[in-house]
Amino acid sequence: MINSPIFEATTLKLIQDNLIDLLNSCHDFDNSHILDSPRAVGDTVQKVLGERMSECFPEGLIKNFSDEFARRAMADAAFMDFQDNYFIVDMKTHNRNTDFNMPNLTSVERLSRFYKDDKNFFVILLAEYKVSGDKIEFDSVQLFPIEHLKWDCLTIGALGWGQIQIADARIINIDRNQSRKNWMLQLCDKLDNFYPKEIAKIEKRADYFTKVRAFWQNKPTTCN
Repeated sequence: MINSPIFEATTLKLIQDNLIDLLNSCHDFDNSHILDSPRAVGDTVQKVLGERMSECFPEGLIKNFSDEFARRAMADAAFMDFQDNYFIVDMKTHNRNTDFNMPNLTSVERLSRFYKDDKNFFVILLAEYKVSGDKIEFDSVQLFPIEHLKWDCLTIGALGWGQIQIADARIINIDRNQSRKNWMLQLCDKLDNFYPKEIAKIEKRADYFTKVRAFWQNKPTTCN
């Protein structure tokens, strides 16, 4: 369990309900040009919540809220609670009208460094919506630290050291009682299987281009 009142069940529900109300009351989503663009919706959610997310928390619960992050940073926003826990928030959106998407969360290496401090939390804000006619309606906003996501709905993508991804945004399995220690040990187990497979792929590619080199070395030189 996380030792922060933010994730106490009643408080968390209040925050999530406030976030839904904020998004649904915002006229930024009335623009017809963004209806068919999940990227535009995501950018608008990030803009709106970057400006007003702090209003959705009970007074006195958080401090030092900021949304000033570079485009490739881990987070879209960050804040602290009064116990000096530090939360960075990665905002994701999911259009329920779409069949499948596989959002990236974060690098395994960056997360492992960030989580060396027990007061650091990588939090995902998942806003789900439907497009009905010319209107966007948000019907769910979930706020959870990454270690509450069960591994049966996650996967590792081959980018850099490895990228943690939601396997299918339609399937989000959360265990609020899951400990960080157990989750990180499961991450290490996943990487124990992931890296040998990546090594085998690289060896196969290297072998292929050894053959390509031999082909070109044996090819007669021409003017071209």
